[in-house]
Amino acid sequence: MNFWDYLVNRHQQLLADAGQHASAVFQCMLVATVIGVLIGVFTYRSEWAGNLATTATSTILTIPSLAMIGLLIPIVGLGVAPTVISLTLYGLLPIVRNAIVGLRGVDPSLIDAAKGIGMSRVARLVRVELPLAWPPILTGIRVSTQMLMGIAAIAAYASGPGLGNEIFRGIASLGSANALNQVLAGTLGIIVLALLFDAAYVLIGRLTIPRGIRV
Repeated sequence: MNFWDYLVNRHQQLLADAGQHASAVFQCMLVATVIGVLIGVFTYRSEWAGNLATTATSTILTIPSLAMIGLLIPIVGLGVAPTVISLTLYGLLPIVRNAIVGLRGVDPSLIDAAKGIGMSRVARLVRVELPLAWPPILTGIRVSTQMLMGIAAIAAYASGPGLGNEIFRGIASLGSANALNQVLAGTLGIIVLALLFDAAYVLIGRLTIPRGIRV
């Protein structure tokens, strides 16, 4: 069976796997974004706290994905739970780092002006600092998403959702007629999803970032 015939015959399963893959990455990115920005907000004013946050999240990223999932399986079991936890943890570093860099890069004169008109610290953060730091934060989110697209494929090791199941089935049946088709379909599916997500982020950037501060 050639690759095109394989896609036609298995399109329903492939679409279902692609939907699960996209959903897992999207939901984990939402959680990682909230946690990462909060860590950035609480640490950017202090040099040592910011360095600690960056070091801690970068240390997580050095753990091999298979090892991370393998360590989580005895604690949370198979399926969605180890996938969500591992993807969320892996997604933190670019967001934390860019949030800290973005918040520290806000022009102090703008903050002083906000103080001068009576804005509270929280109001300055929400209405001045975070909007100005949004471009680098969005860049961090884009980088994290691209990373997680690939890492999410490993979730199939723990019976997790997504296109990784197609890849693992192909690897497990090497030598069979459809082994290469399965690996290729899963891999290309992940690439397509990554490109679609990145295009969505470009659109979000154009809609949310004023032209004068786009990077």
